Amino acid sequence: MPEGDTIHRAAKTLARALSGQRVLRIDSVYPALTRLEESETPIRGRTIADVFSRGKHLIIRFSGDLCLRTHMRMSGSWHIYRRGEKWRRSRSSARIVLETDEWTAIGFSVPDAALVACEQIESSTVRSSVDLLSEEFDEDAALAQMAALPGREIGEVLLDQRIAGGVGNVFKSEIMFLAGVDPFLPVQLISTGKRRELLRIARRLLLANVSPAASGIRTTRTALDPRASLWVYKRKDKPCRRCGTAVRMARQGSSSRSTYWCPECQMRPD
Repeated sequence: MPEGDTIHRAAKTLARALSGQRVLRIDSVYPALTRLEESETPIRGRTIADVFSRGKHLIIRFSGDLCLRTHMRMSGSWHIYRRGEKWRRSRSSARIVLETDEWTAIGFSVPDAALVACEQIESSTVRSSVDLLSEEFDEDAALAQMAALPGREIGEVLLDQRIAGGVGNVFKSEIMFLAGVDPFLPVQLISTGKRRELLRIARRLLLANVSPAASGIRTTRTALDPRASLWVYKRKDKPCRRCGTAVRMARQGSSSRSTYWCPECQMRPD
């Protein structure tokens, strides 16, 4: 699943190309996205005002208080091409096609898309107060929501987009490692100070990976060597980069998401 930093970068790339452009055509396999084209207020002819992200949602804002909200889930992605340029993915996987005078933006394998009034966008997506990449991120509110889930495993809680918007499976394992927290501990066994540390590490990592200095290769280490950019993720049975202990992997939660951790650096409390 694309994580918050990936969606953020995709939104910025689309915004640079599409902002201020007039929509020539929109096509989609989803009838709800094309129904307006037969009305008096079609998307065709509107101007794209902005493209931005909220957690793992990518939103295209059109003139006239209309927004296209998309969520990539496990396999979706947005591509952008010059008009007439060859697509790098098959047309059969195109779910949304948006054309302007200069560009063609395609949502490939996007499973979740809806047109909503822009004034409603905060209620239908991750709110900016829980988006770790937002200036309005409310750390205290996130801590309060964590405390309300005392019996849930902290690894699952950190993936909850209503608490920490933008964290995905890669960052989950890496954040837990950097904080020295066993991802299978219930929230109630983790101090408030340590929960706050988790949120601050999460925010720091996400912001670092969308900064102008970022290489484009997701990293949680100071070295930007792509061969050593992550601490534990996808390193099952390999030596921990810090202590040499074999990294472990187990499935977690109702979705059986893979979780990686070092049993030595992330020891359970007595």
